[in-house]
Amino acid sequence: MKKILVLFPKDWDRLELSRPEYAGRYRFVYAGFDIFRFPENARLLNFDVFRFVNEVVARYRRERIDGVFSNNEYFGALVAAVIAEKLGLPGNDPRVVITAQHKFYARRKFAEIAPEASPRFAAFPYSVKSRAEFPFEFPCFVKPVKATYSVLARRVDSFEELRRHLSFWPLEKYIIKRLVKPFNDLLPWYTDYSIDAHHMLAEEVLAGQQVNLDGYVHDGRVRVLGIIDEHMYPGTTAFRSFEYPSRVPAEVQARMAALAEKVLAGVGYRHGFFNLEMAWEPVSGRLRVIEINPRMASQLAYLYEWVDGVSPYHMLLELAAGEAPRLERHAPRFRAAASFALRKFDGKPLTADPTPEQLERVRRDYPEARLMLYLKRGTSLAREMKWLGSYRYAVVNLGAGSSDDLHQRFHALRRQLFQESDFAAGLSVPAPSAARR
Repeated sequence: MKKILVLFPKDWDRLELSRPEYAGRYRFVYAGFDIFRFPENARLLNFDVFRFVNEVVARYRRERIDGVFSNNEYFGALVAAVIAEKLGLPGNDPRVVITAQHKFYARRKFAEIAPEASPRFAAFPYSVKSRAEFPFEFPCFVKPVKATYSVLARRVDSFEELRRHLSFWPLEKYIIKRLVKPFNDLLPWYTDYSIDAHHMLAEEVLAGQQVNLDGYVHDGRVRVLGIIDEHMYPGTTAFRSFEYPSRVPAEVQARMAALAEKVLAGVGYRHGFFNLEMAWEPVSGRLRVIEINPRMASQLAYLYEWVDGVSPYHMLLELAAGEAPRLERHAPRFRAAASFALRKFDGKPLTADPTPEQLERVRRDYPEARLMLYLKRGTSLAREMKWLGSYRYAVVNLGAGSSDDLHQRFHALRRQLFQESDFAAGLSVPAPSAARR
């Protein structure tokens, strides 16, 4: 039995790894906390990455362990790479993980490797005070050089709008500093990068269809699992759904896979799962690389299992244990699958939270569905509205026999759990621009 350490486990990780099929083959041990779940995330306030790494390394030098991984993008994937290196376990190079996660230095690498697929960009500090100090033109898309879940990522059309976007209350400033502190603390240990995570990135506004390209690298060889289409709420850059299989033409998908291999090889990515985002402009045919996330997109793993009959988690665990992943295919259950993100843009809490009876009925009527609730009130709701312009209150993963049936089933499930007025608040949204990032 392989013993696998899971760092900063996400709700999707715990759901998947609790399945009985892993019993007898793997034993899972956990360390760290979920930064998106209260009260676990309160531990962020006094989290010391060096103490955490030293304690974990000391423990598992005494106790046998076969592998370590994390699907947490903020600092879990980097910490897992550091611990793997210190324990001599299979893992990616921490330096490569830092480069992939640091959106400015990743952009510099992309520009070297594939200039034709790289938008123009520039870094600037959060504290930028005047238009003369801002190194880019408007409109542009801005985002932190280190973040996840599109936090503080948006299009801005003027410097005044940018300053409003970067105007924070003292508590917000403190939380942002704590979120990036582990990354900043490890940055000088593995790189000579001078721009730390207290910076933002400005870049061209990209148009076209945005996709996720998922796969893994083993011994430097890239294997693409598939391409998932991303759909936004109209007029925003907030994700509405991730739908598989992609409707992008096969020839374009082949070009995307070739570009992914080129970029991953260029940054030195040699081990582990990746989630690479791209944009395709149908009129010009141009591809643009948005970013590499150096971990598995756990929210999307079920889509590949349902449609293709493959399990990304099985392959992830084999990689963690130093084994070549086996692309075992089982009978697919559906012809289409999606992960739907339910969001509200009006800043108000749900009219009514789902009841236990409603949840039980959904489990009975949609046994394959995977539902995550992120119910928010008060300051956490207000903060997500400020940082994202909306807030996510649920994610629903669902499969069906066709794309049309998939959407019909989703709307029927949604009606069982949430008020129509709450769902409408996610459809009638402010629309500064329909351009994608």
